[in-house]
Amino acid sequence: MRLAIIALPLILSACVTVPAGPPWLPVTSNTTSELRGLSVVSEQVAWASGAKGTVLRTIDGQNWQALSVPGAEKLDFRDIHAIDANSAIVMSAGPGDASRIYRTDDGGANWRLTITNPVKEGFWDAIAFWDRDHGLLFGDPVAGRFQTYATGDGGVTWTALEGRGLDALPNEGAFAASGSCLSVAGLNDAWIVTGGAATSRVFHSSDRGATWRAANLPIPAAAAARGAFSGGFADPRNGMAAGGDYQQKTMAGINGARSEDGGASWTATQILPVGYMSVVTPVKGSTSYVAAGLAGSGYSVDGGRSWRILDATPLNTVAFATPATGWAIGPKGLLMKYAGPRLKQ
Repeated sequence: MRLAIIALPLILSACVTVPAGPPWLPVTSNTTSELRGLSVVSEQVAWASGAKGTVLRTIDGQNWQALSVPGAEKLDFRDIHAIDANSAIVMSAGPGDASRIYRTDDGGANWRLTITNPVKEGFWDAIAFWDRDHGLLFGDPVAGRFQTYATGDGGVTWTALEGRGLDALPNEGAFAASGSCLSVAGLNDAWIVTGGAATSRVFHSSDRGATWRAANLPIPAAAAARGAFSGGFADPRNGMAAGGDYQQKTMAGINGARSEDGGASWTATQILPVGYMSVVTPVKGSTSYVAAGLAGSGYSVDGGRSWRILDATPLNTVAFATPATGWAIGPKGLLMKYAGPRLKQ
């Protein structure tokens, strides 16, 4: 979905309790571009992406290098998937041929364009991978149906999928806010979350995108800027969805939902802090989740049932390699390393 995030000033509410000591430590990013894509491989290796063709990489868990993608200076890299220290796939979002996929296998020294959106009405939102080779690419509706593509060779080639069951409601779309409106888990399962229509929804596929089944989410929608923005599953059965309204960062109301049956049914959950959340992600090696957005960031160590506030700093996305190792990115080149409580019971 054509999403424009407005950078808002940091506001600390008197009723918000923030843990002692900063949970996020600022790190030099070497860019002032809006950052939205993040992929953490290990405690040492992570990649990030953003506006103006921005790609960043760290291979020591401390220092980040700004990389150049030739010909992509005007593209908005909303999502990135890192394979290792040398290989990564980055996706730009935009109308028609502004939606593209590039891949590098030499640490960003060289990039190859692997696919450009062939449909001028199209707008890609996210990519996600089960393993080094197999992944999905997802975009907003064209002729009433969401776009999906599959790869079996690490994003070198892509095949358009029929996507049975991906018919869109009027005004329904996905949000390319954090590269996490599409998520995968296990060997074959994938989920897509949406907003903008009369209700927010989640689509689930158990066959790598060949067929999908939709379920309603309790996160309010019914406005172009409102709905579910992110989904994250710890395994094929247990997952979370998060969202809100990106034009009202602290708007009261349900901003999360939890599923224990693979997305067939959902229970409303109040993620803290209250307000707009652009990402929710499972923390590897635990039953924990971290959520973040312009309202700030919070965490759960009990599978999303209860939440605690981390911080009020506006963020776009977060990702973790371990319960103690994670990164966050946001507006104007904001890059931070996690230094909060260990995210495991």
